[in-house]
Amino acid sequence: MSNPVGYTTVAPWIITDDTRALFEFIGRAFGGVAPALVPLEDGSIGHAEIRVGDTVLLAFDRRKDWPRTPSLLRVFVADADATTEAAVVAGAVVVTPPLTQASGQRGSRVRDPFGNIWWITATVEDVAPDEVFRRLSDPGYAEAMQEAQKSLDRELGGPGHVSPIAL
Repeated sequence: MSNPVGYTTVAPWIITDDTRALFEFIGRAFGGVAPALVPLEDGSIGHAEIRVGDTVLLAFDRRKDWPRTPSLLRVFVADADATTEAAVVAGAVVVTPPLTQASGQRGSRVRDPFGNIWWITATVEDVAPDEVFRRLSDPGYAEAMQEAQKSLDRELGGPGHVSPIAL
């Protein structure tokens, strides 16, 4: 069996308190287009889709008795710095500043206004696997990797952390 036309093999679902506002954010930050919303009788969204690049993101509104369930999403872009800035202008908070990793990818992480964390990634250089491992011993790349790990740990619940989602 194959995927329906226009859908990738894996399709991420996002559960949010406000799918309409989430899709507005995705449009402004990542160029999401063609949102389709299916409202339920109570006005909440029961099913929604928005296209970002070659991927359809699916979403629906969280029910009051469900726990908050933030998503972790990676989005490939042409310019990680510009997209990070666009996400911040759209309401996101930087979790990890833009860094260039040993892999030849430059990226950041942001938390959107709904609690989801987006890995914003651009390939700036094609790097062979053996070169990636060699580069990891370079102090600059080692620092970038450490900052990426520490910033995510701080955001997701390192010691003494209080998640903004729990508030």
